[in-house]
Amino acid sequence: MAEGKLKVTQTGSPIGRHHDQRETLIALGLNKLHRTRIIDDTPANRGRVEKVRHLLKVEPVQAS
Repeated sequence: MAEGKLKVTQTGSPIGRHHDQRETLIALGLNKLHRTRIIDDTPANRGRVEKVRHLLKVEPVQAS
């Protein structure tokens, strides 16, 4: 199974959120608003994205 990539952009602030949500953003490589990272589309990363989906914008990345 070929795994793709996801483009995740932080759109919400972790201020006032649970500590584990901030740690999840850091695990995704995000720590400031409007930062974008390209991550592997793995079950582990999907779980991280799902946990903080209210703070992110997620887009699939087309393979080139």
